[in-house]
Amino acid sequence: MNIPQTIKRQLQEYADRYEVADFIIGDPSYFMHQVSGVENQETTAFVAQALSYGSRKQFMPKIESLLQASGGDMYNWIKSGKFNSVIKANNHTCFYRLYTNADMNAFLTSCRLLLNEHGSIGNYVRQNAQTGFEAIDCLCRFFAKHGSGGIIPKDTTSCCKRVAMFLRWMVRTGSPVDLGLWTFISPSTLIMPLDTHVLTEAQSLSLISSRTASMSAAKRLTATLAEVFSDDPLKADFALFGYGVTKQMESKLQTITTQE
Repeated sequence: MNIPQTIKRQLQEYADRYEVADFIIGDPSYFMHQVSGVENQETTAFVAQALSYGSRKQFMPKIESLLQASGGDMYNWIKSGKFNSVIKANNHTCFYRLYTNADMNAFLTSCRLLLNEHGSIGNYVRQNAQTGFEAIDCLCRFFAKHGSGGIIPKDTTSCCKRVAMFLRWMVRTGSPVDLGLWTFISPSTLIMPLDTHVLTEAQSLSLISSRTASMSAAKRLTATLAEVFSDDPLKADFALFGYGVTKQMESKLQTITTQE
């Protein structure tokens, strides 16, 4: 696909404008920046991505509550099984939206198994993947095998948006937002975290024609965006976010002007 130069410049401008330290305020990436230690940052980020759907006003406090319960040490809190005293396996009341406390306990129990078997999430991925897609696939397979309560996609048929976002956090280097802890995976192999909002923005820029947020659509969009950011296509994640914000602002301004 040949992206027009005007669109390329626009995407580059938005990426530069929005990939800044202030981006993490109100974003789920915020939590991994509040803790220290590689294993703890990985684990905190992984738990944060699992809850990052729906309204930020609702899921951000839920993630914060888990971080507080862990005393800022999510890694050892999960690895030791201390979470069982807070989130109980036999509690089927709602924890967050579609997730019950029992679902969360199953997810954290699977996380505990991974941490105790492999030492860290990074070690597990390093042993099983060399690319962004392989990393998503091996995480999905592990949690499908060990019963995550549906919190991690069972396979890579769906776009696996949140896991792809987690990979962005872990892999991309030189960013004020992403941590760049996993240098064994190239940023050029990452897959765009795709949801209906990103799909809509990409469609409005004629970057993709797909109407469904599937893994195949995410791969196609990533390949297209590599025309703009050849070695780091997920820099475009910030660009599309910025484009969406700008559209909203322009729409509000137009509404105010019309009313006047």
